[in-house]
Amino acid sequence: MSNLQNALMQSDKELIQGCVKGDRAIQKALYDRYCRKMMAISLRYARSTQEAEDILQEAFIKIFDKIHEFRSEAKLETWITRIMINTALNSHRQKLYMLPMVDVNELQISAEEGINLSEFNLSELISIVQSLPDGCRVVFNLFAIEGYGHKEIAEMLAISEGTSKSQYNRAKSLLRTKLIREDGKYERFN
Repeated sequence: MSNLQNALMQSDKELIQGCVKGDRAIQKALYDRYCRKMMAISLRYARSTQEAEDILQEAFIKIFDKIHEFRSEAKLETWITRIMINTALNSHRQKLYMLPMVDVNELQISAEEGINLSEFNLSELISIVQSLPDGCRVVFNLFAIEGYGHKEIAEMLAISEGTSKSQYNRAKSLLRTKLIREDGKYERFN
């Protein structure tokens, strides 16, 4: 039986108990169950695959270190995802103060919100998101993908709510530019 099959057969409770005891095989099973999904999250926040792998590794170290604090108030996957996002944010916090973030009191958001992304595969979309400037990328991920509000994002990043909104608007604008040619048709991102 493969490690992935073993991980899928374990209940969350068994995984938690084994990890609390420091059982390396159970830790591997937990990692095998969640690493792909967490890597996808990490890739959205990182500039490169190497940076994403570093974030993933750091997050799993935190997970194994803190799993004894898990209180089953949420699903294990939700708790792991939160640690992954926080680890990604922490890796960028030192850089964020140097980034140009514009605080806008009156923000005009275009009515043209949606872009059909179904033509693109996951690796193309990740590459497009990774190409965003750090501040835009972090705010875009938190708002559009993770579902946080601008007020929450502002608190998480120690920025104003207007800055969060402007960074999100800038990210959308940059994404549109990368996805749509001048004639209005979609093109592949290079």
